[in-house]
Amino acid sequence: MTANTVDGLLPDAMLERFRGRAAGYDAENRFFAEDFEELRASGYLAAPVPADVGGAGLGLEQLVSAQRRLAACAPATALGVNMHLVWVQVARFLHERGIGTLDWVLRDAAAGEVFAFGISEPDNDAVLMDSHSRADRDGDGFLISGVKVFTTLSPVWTRLGLHARVGRPDATASRSATATGAAGPRTEDEEAELVFGFVRRGAAGVRSPEAASEGLAAGRIEHPGVWNPLGMRATQSWTTRLEGVRLEETDIAARFAPYDGSDPLVLAIFSSFSILTASVYAGIADRAIELARRAANRPGGAIGAERAEGIRLDDPDTASRLTAAVLEHRASLDALTILARDIDERRDRDDWFLALAAVRNRVCDEARGAVDVAMRLTGSRGYQADSELARLTRDVLAGLFHPSSSRALAETVRGSLTE
Repeated sequence: MTANTVDGLLPDAMLERFRGRAAGYDAENRFFAEDFEELRASGYLAAPVPADVGGAGLGLEQLVSAQRRLAACAPATALGVNMHLVWVQVARFLHERGIGTLDWVLRDAAAGEVFAFGISEPDNDAVLMDSHSRADRDGDGFLISGVKVFTTLSPVWTRLGLHARVGRPDATASRSATATGAAGPRTEDEEAELVFGFVRRGAAGVRSPEAASEGLAAGRIEHPGVWNPLGMRATQSWTTRLEGVRLEETDIAARFAPYDGSDPLVLAIFSSFSILTASVYAGIADRAIELARRAANRPGGAIGAERAEGIRLDDPDTASRLTAAVLEHRASLDALTILARDIDERRDRDDWFLALAAVRNRVCDEARGAVDVAMRLTGSRGYQADSELARLTRDVLAGLFHPSSSRALAETVRGSLTE
């Protein structure tokens, strides 16, 4: 029977095993296969699926707490499984609003299928709003060709959620409004259309890059290049080249014009991705502040050993840094929780895309600050290459590369001020 609480899905003993394996995955640049199987067995891959469909029924606010809990022990494992949970949450978002287009995603997740995120593309600042990939009509479906990057869960996915332009792909716009999900200018191709859907790859299991095409109905998938990033190495987020991969009509999620942010799928994807991805970095910040607190309180530590009540402020600079980090973390968590709760309660907002982009950037920025404070308080022990804090320092930098970027967010804000 699937557990229906965060503690039940992620018990302490399992998380400690994850923490114990995290350094090895990172050092060996290896997929988190053992963690993944434990998460599958616990029912975590179906955490957002409603209970009557076979899942745990966690709301988004609960899922944020779960992802924080997981990321505090194993950031790369959390970020890896995050991209599966994003698609399941997208289906949950639509289902709760009476749109049953992706109800099959909920059923498949409960049955053990694994979803991966195939939206990001090289040099595509428009992200959701346009695509360099091509969708060619093939009977009642499409053949998808193009290159996707940072395809997390590359070794194990059985369903790849992606988007592509029907017909010839034009150059995508770099305007920030498109990157944050708002409507932007149409291109010169007024007949252009985007198709969103899922290509299927059967035979669940851990694949090598050479076995990427196994289980496809048509076409081929290749993984050019080498996965050797600075951090988040266990995600194995390989670049993915698709050549004529079949997208069935029944697996199409939506079709609409480029830069049209009005389709419910756009907000479903943008909210799920922004909030759940931010929750991973919030978990890293949770752990960084815990490590900073331990360093500040250790005998002979930065603040000193003699205390009558709590931490003595022997070192005002150190105390000030730790205090500021705690307050910044508290504020970013509150912002994240409020938006997750607003999604759960189906509240209307005029500024959804701006609010989501802002909180994603804020949480990631704050997490980097928390890790920096932890490193300053820990000192040379944290600077050792095999220390947990050194790994967190590298892992947290990945937050710089998730859409919507700080540059796109700033441009969106400036644009809103001139309207």
